[in-house]
Amino acid sequence: MTEKLLDAVEIGDDAARASVIWLHGLGADGNDFRPIVPELRLPASSGVRFIFPHAPEQPVTLNGGMVMRAWYDLISLDRSGRQDEAGIRAAADRVQALIERENKRGVPDERIILAGFSQGGAVALHLGLRHPRRLAGILALSTYLPLPETVAAERSAANAETPIFMAHGAMDPVLELRLGEQSRQELASLGYAVEWHTYPMAHAVCMEEIIAVGEWITATFKV
Repeated sequence: MTEKLLDAVEIGDDAARASVIWLHGLGADGNDFRPIVPELRLPASSGVRFIFPHAPEQPVTLNGGMVMRAWYDLISLDRSGRQDEAGIRAAADRVQALIERENKRGVPDERIILAGFSQGGAVALHLGLRHPRRLAGILALSTYLPLPETVAAERSAANAETPIFMAHGAMDPVLELRLGEQSRQELASLGYAVEWHTYPMAHAVCMEEIIAVGEWITATFKV
């Protein structure tokens, strides 16, 4: 476990009764999804705190070794190729520390949603399936399931029935739709119930998707 917590942008106050830890995509930072919060249209009394952490800066192989904010090194977009397993697990440890901080602030695991876009969504799926205590839900946008061959042996029974919301752009040129669909099928083969959405967009989010996410968060937290 890392000693220093990730820096993060937060929206909400100390009286929050639920938390969403939302991980950005490759090369972005925690400010990327901050503007989305009011667009989710959560009830004013929802008491939800949003935490948008900044990934550390590191060289990314796929981008010619350029240093940027990344949750792990991206070697290839071909999942049959080598993945940065050590980096994925280190990223999960960093986010795990944020969950534990929320526990100390009075928010239990079952009131925490792990969310992420693209590379951040991959980390949310990886950690959410393995987290030892029940989470409120996993939100994975325009992403894929990393290290799928390890899930069956490592998954936590506590999150076997945790709600999973996945969405993908039908015209995504970065992470093609087939990657998201393949990940959904892999999860389904392990017994996970995935709420799946596709939208006529590229590697992005759209208003229809944002509204659906807001409704899902509201229903998941029952606020």
